[in-house]
Amino acid sequence: MTTAISSQASDVPALPEAAPSAASLAVGEEGGAIVARPRGDWVVASAAGATREIAALESDLAARPARTMLSIDLAGLDAIDTSGAWLIVRLIRSAQAAGMDWRLDHADSRARRLIGAIDFEIGAKAGTGEREPPLTRIAYSLGRIVFNLWTDTKMGLNIIGAAIRGPQLKAGRRGSVRPISIIHHIDRMGLRAVPIVMLMSFLIGAIVAQQGAFQLRTFGLEIWAVDLTGILLLREVGVLLTAIMIAGRSGSAMTAEIGSMKMREEVDALTVIGLNPIGVLIFPRLVALTISIPLLTFLANMAALAGACLVLRFYAGISFEDYILRLRSGIDLSTVFSGLIKAPFMAMIIGTMAAVEGLKVEGSAESLGRRTTAAVVKAIFFVIVVDGLFAMFYAAIDY
Repeated sequence: MTTAISSQASDVPALPEAAPSAASLAVGEEGGAIVARPRGDWVVASAAGATREIAALESDLAARPARTMLSIDLAGLDAIDTSGAWLIVRLIRSAQAAGMDWRLDHADSRARRLIGAIDFEIGAKAGTGEREPPLTRIAYSLGRIVFNLWTDTKMGLNIIGAAIRGPQLKAGRRGSVRPISIIHHIDRMGLRAVPIVMLMSFLIGAIVAQQGAFQLRTFGLEIWAVDLTGILLLREVGVLLTAIMIAGRSGSAMTAEIGSMKMREEVDALTVIGLNPIGVLIFPRLVALTISIPLLTFLANMAALAGACLVLRFYAGISFEDYILRLRSGIDLSTVFSGLIKAPFMAMIIGTMAAVEGLKVEGSAESLGRRTTAAVVKAIFFVIVVDGLFAMFYAAIDY
């Protein structure tokens, strides 16, 4: 039966929308590749109709060799919403778990946006077809960077706040702070890092002294290399190189440990049994880093000065007595403490970045490696930024 609607009858109610067609999945093989063709409306009202075919295909993918290609052709798809996009992402993840490569064919912009909203990496790889304008892509990338930075900042502040406030709330209670855990991490992050930190600082101090004496020799001022190396090593190089070394050594280990616990759901288990994961896992590590890095910085400074003294003795002919006397006149306590003051701030940066990235690890080894790399890179970057800010602050107050 047909219904005629006059152009003048504006008050006639709209016709009901047609019911979505049933979702289905046709699977075949072409050229050695598995081709999955979704059909119908993959929306919340009808997407459940394809779950049986999806489960069968997932079982088939697990039994196939890893060299097989999965092609998902969306040309026959009539409509899609978030539930349908999630089913497609589920298929892609099954292919990835089986070690197979995949591609998405004939996906329109709506399907790619929905898939990208569920899994950004899959959506980015599936971005075939028409490309957005360059300015749009640049603005999108910049906005995503700013958003991720804001998210990481909130997570970092939350971790620092919880690590500080948690023990205060439990002050006087048994088990509020575990000194044995802090001592254990001081041993791992600080004591065991002494040989490599001192060796690195010794070599850096020797190189700085040699280059300084070589350049000043033209003016006959080799003795000024003592002032140069003393001020540079104590104010900037010692603490900066120590923080970078600890970020690569202990920060990466911290991210990997927390990330592995997150993958095995140990972090969730701590929450279930009523313990705060930040207090149990992160607080002892932050305290250990805050104690260890200033001590390591002091040892690194002494090793660097020893390396500079040794090189200047045999390269520039400056005796040990002259070196010490010139060093005493060239530096004072403010030179020493200007570097040591930075160490606790850098320790908090390294520990916070490692904790944030560790808690963001998902359920794959790839995610663990990616987050560990990101933690080290971000920690080193912000350590250098903070060092520059301290340099400008010291110059402003004439310290």
